[in-house]
Amino acid sequence: MEAVAIEADLHNSAVASDPKPLVTYRCKKCRRLVASEDHIVSHERGGGQKSFKWKKRSADDDVQVLECSSIFVEPMKWMEALEDGCVGDKLQCIGCKARLGSFNWAGMQCNCGAWINPAFQLHKSRLDECHY
Repeated sequence: MEAVAIEADLHNSAVASDPKPLVTYRCKKCRRLVASEDHIVSHERGGGQKSFKWKKRSADDDVQVLECSSIFVEPMKWMEALEDGCVGDKLQCIGCKARLGSFNWAGMQCNCGAWINPAFQLHKSRLDECHY
């Protein structure tokens, strides 16, 4: 039901004279609509490898991460694990139960080194990015 509401919102916003392309994210396994660019929580790039604990750094300190491997979104109704009152858990697709990411109310660190609090992380490798 929420997917229909999101698609209706996407269609209504596309009808308006908004020249910028609309991006939506769908589950790679079942193609269910998960989020749109309106739900994304942006963050500034962190300090890279030097932002992580010593044991979590890669062997090469000069490695620059080109792009964040995940997107962070605001909490949404389809996130069933939020209803249980957990501080942190996995986020599963409501359609096929594929693992899409994880959340933690205390925050998480992005692979670019930035700390996002609270964090609702969706892995780009588990999503299809659709441009309209």
